[in-house]
Amino acid sequence: MPPHESAAASTIYVASPEGDTGKSTVALGILHRLRAKVARVGVFRPITRLGEDRDYILELLLSQATAGLPYEDCVGVSYEQLHDDPDAALADIVDRFHRVADRCDAVLIVGSDYTDVAAPSELSTNARIAANLGAPVVLAVKAKDRTPEQVAHIVDICLAEISAQHAHTAAVVANRCDPAQLGAVGDALAAAGPKCYALPEEPLLVAPSVAELQEAVEGTLISGDPALLSREAMDLMVAGMTAERVLERISEGVAVVAAADRSDVVLALASAHAAEGFPSLSCIILNGGLDLHPAIAALVSGLKLRLPIITTRFRTFETASRVASTRGRVMAHSVRKIDTAIALMEQYVDLDDLLEQLAIPIPAVVTPQMFTYQLMEWARAARKRIVLPEGDDDRILTAAGRLLQRGVAELTILGDESQVRSRAAELGVDLAGATVLDPQTSELCDKFAEQYAEMRRHKGVTLEQARETMHDVSYFGTMLVHNDLVDGMVSGARHTTAHTVRPAFEIIRTQPDVSTVSSIFLMCLADRVLAFGDCAIVPDPTAEQLADIAISSARTASRFGIEPRVAMLSYSTGTSGSGADVDKVRTATELVRERAPEILVDGPIQYDAAVEPSVARSKMPDSPVAGRATVLIFPDLNTGNNTYKAVQRSAGAIAIGPVLQGLNKPVNDLSRGALVEDIVNTVAITAIQAQDR
Repeated sequence: MPPHESAAASTIYVASPEGDTGKSTVALGILHRLRAKVARVGVFRPITRLGEDRDYILELLLSQATAGLPYEDCVGVSYEQLHDDPDAALADIVDRFHRVADRCDAVLIVGSDYTDVAAPSELSTNARIAANLGAPVVLAVKAKDRTPEQVAHIVDICLAEISAQHAHTAAVVANRCDPAQLGAVGDALAAAGPKCYALPEEPLLVAPSVAELQEAVEGTLISGDPALLSREAMDLMVAGMTAERVLERISEGVAVVAAADRSDVVLALASAHAAEGFPSLSCIILNGGLDLHPAIAALVSGLKLRLPIITTRFRTFETASRVASTRGRVMAHSVRKIDTAIALMEQYVDLDDLLEQLAIPIPAVVTPQMFTYQLMEWARAARKRIVLPEGDDDRILTAAGRLLQRGVAELTILGDESQVRSRAAELGVDLAGATVLDPQTSELCDKFAEQYAEMRRHKGVTLEQARETMHDVSYFGTMLVHNDLVDGMVSGARHTTAHTVRPAFEIIRTQPDVSTVSSIFLMCLADRVLAFGDCAIVPDPTAEQLADIAISSARTASRFGIEPRVAMLSYSTGTSGSGADVDKVRTATELVRERAPEILVDGPIQYDAAVEPSVARSKMPDSPVAGRATVLIFPDLNTGNNTYKAVQRSAGAIAIGPVLQGLNKPVNDLSRGALVEDIVNTVAITAIQAQDR
């Protein structure tokens, strides 16, 4: 059977008996685990609301799916079509679903949202659809403001209704439970029949963003950073009392409604947000349609706050009512909510056990999503300590929040602690689990300076010079690694490769059997992962260095689940060419065979013969590597760097790296254009490398 074919797509149908069950959380958790198991995961929405341009839940899930299907292909029928002719609508749903399933290995189906009051029982409708699609149901029920007995009673009724439509319930998730009643809810559901799980209420998932509050009050942003409109408002406060009483009651992430002419309150709130030791507000909403007094507006402007300040024409009661009734949505761009939902499902639901009940095909391919999921699992297994020196970069802070949320690593961030934590709070990032150290003031500086001066004494470095050097975040971070206070370092978002790597060369140095520090990129193609080396460090390696790079790359690839078959690349294949460049590669190949006979290696070989079986059959028919190489070693940095970028851009590959290899302890460099996802992946890789020590 070809790699992308399976007998039939596995399906699962997430349904609920009412609104506000947190169905999106359940769907996200299942979808995330499906992505780690099969290559092409699709999403299907059988019923959507007519009149809405786009279904935000479908857009959310499509942003996480891997089948690459367009939105229009993934919807069934509207409520109106279902009412006008239920049988015809069902036939349309079945037909459209199978068109999706034919292009997927697994399909997550998400039921309706209970906004259509004309339907007496949407659960029955969803169950009937599930039965006709042959999809087992995961039932999501709301436990908020209910006793465990009431939750169990609702589940019993729902299971009977699903069964009456000849559908099968695979599992029940009681969501939004009072955390103190999780155990009691689980006990109450124990006799229900299907596997039952309980999730605690997570306030973040229902918290509206500042942008949603602005829309609710029809407001205008008059001050602050527009990027912070995506932050969630974790509480609401109406500032109808004196300034000092207001300050006593503000909390982290609160949205404060205040009259624009209450200058004392506005000034107190702005000052508190800027002051160390006070909570970070999510926004200030000025009601009444009034402008700030010019002097107050000038003062607020002078504080240079990023805090969003919004003005609305509504009076206090109307403004507060609109804000209080705004329920946050988990949208495709809600990164923090998505991470929280996935982490919640992973913690409280045995997803592997749940998915075992489905006919999930064994994948014959490794997609980028499958590979990066495995990286996170490997990293989580040991929770290594990683230092991030660039605490003044928003991407680093955002990535740190994601890493902590997912439990990938323990983190130390370098920078002024008050500034780091204040900016993280403004970004809506929780760094409570991170350690923050300031190289300018840390008591470790003297110890590190003495050690560094001793190491570099042969280079004429004095103790005073060493003290100054230790104020540099790259050197300070490297010394943390050297002293085993952390297990690895990731830097480079704001610094050059040389600035990141030079301290490692001086302090950490190379492994005993390796004399060359080099790098690989893990190239995630559509159906496999290859290792490209060296594409970042050694400009023009000698034959001995090239052999070092090949051996290190094979070991690194193996550590990341890639069976190493090493191709030593050249412009010539086998014995067909000659010249200094080809001879260098030929010599390096022999050195690898002598030094590491366990490694499958061949060369010189051209790229097409290394990766394409049909070309390999004609050029190197007897090679154990040709046509199936997984580790590709380039003859020089010019070739390697250009090739990895060409493959990344032209083939749409995800390039993870550079992953440095050959050092005694792991230090990895980021591109200065690194995305948050790149930083997350690189930290995971560094944590995995640290496990080998």
